[in-house]
Amino acid sequence: MDHIDEVHVCEPGPVVLDITAQDEDTVRAVTSRLDELWATSGIGPARRLDGEPGVRARLYADTRRSGTGGPV
Repeated sequence: MDHIDEVHVCEPGPVVLDITAQDEDTVRAVTSRLDELWATSGIGPARRLDGEPGVRARLYADTRRSGTGGPV
């Protein structure tokens, strides 16, 4: 998406979350909690970037749909 304006954010919807954490266990814990709140893609592969601390993962979520924890 190149441009975000009021039309795009007038109601909740799909989001892309880039998660950076110290280790993969932390990424899994955060992803697990987000799965309870919203419908998500689940965790993708955690990756390390050369010369940067921690690990990163990307998660796609739909804030209009509840996850495994029931209604939001």
